[in-house]
Amino acid sequence: MTPTLASIWRHPIKAVGREAMDAATLTAGATLPGDRLWAVAHEASSAGDDTWSRCAAFIRAGSSPALMAIEARTEGAIVHLTHPDRSPLAVDPEAEGAALVEWLDPLVADGRARPARIVRAPAGHGMTDTSQPTISLGNLTSHRIIAQRLGRDLSLHRWRCNLWVDGLAPWEEFDLIGREFRIGAATLRATERIERCEATSANPETGRRDADLLSVLDAFGHRDFTIALAVVAGGRIAVGDAVTLP
Repeated sequence: MTPTLASIWRHPIKAVGREAMDAATLTAGATLPGDRLWAVAHEASSAGDDTWSRCAAFIRAGSSPALMAIEARTEGAIVHLTHPDRSPLAVDPEAEGAALVEWLDPLVADGRARPARIVRAPAGHGMTDTSQPTISLGNLTSHRIIAQRLGRDLSLHRWRCNLWVDGLAPWEEFDLIGREFRIGAATLRATERIERCEATSANPETGRRDADLLSVLDAFGHRDFTIALAVVAGGRIAVGDAVTLP
């Protein structure tokens, strides 16, 4: 079976919402277009615009699981956000940061630093968890193994991954580290495994913790799931494209 690109997801605001894409045009040295363009700095953070900062500088689902239940839809400069416990919000994060912070505040857990302001990611470098511009890739076969170990259905959105590939062998994605391969018209290089945090315990439909995925991963001797990719040569990718391995 030839591996194929099963789905593409972007997250316009770091830790806040997810959005499906049918296709995207990748650029060498850049993240997925529209992914993590903004992040929400908390009151104890010194993060600023156009500078990459670690995830600890921002509100995140690892400490505020309710954030996992947000869905997003981008329309020009406007991001439409929905959550089962909040009224829908249509907001321009660049121009209406205060409204976005106000909407998010009830979803941040008690005792955690409150959301304070919106920061803009550097051009071409979304506010991802890696210091270099990367795109995350997950293996659906590995995801199914995790779900089997857990003994229940498991949403892909717990991993907040950009690209999902079907047709790889279990854990074959880890064997790609340091190698180049193609998806559609783009060439990518796998750079590192991605270590997971408590955010994966939250149900993306309810925003409540209901699964200890870190313990499931511990049984494999690590807490890594999905991998980071650097774009070597840009080009269009689309759902259904072949993944051409070396």
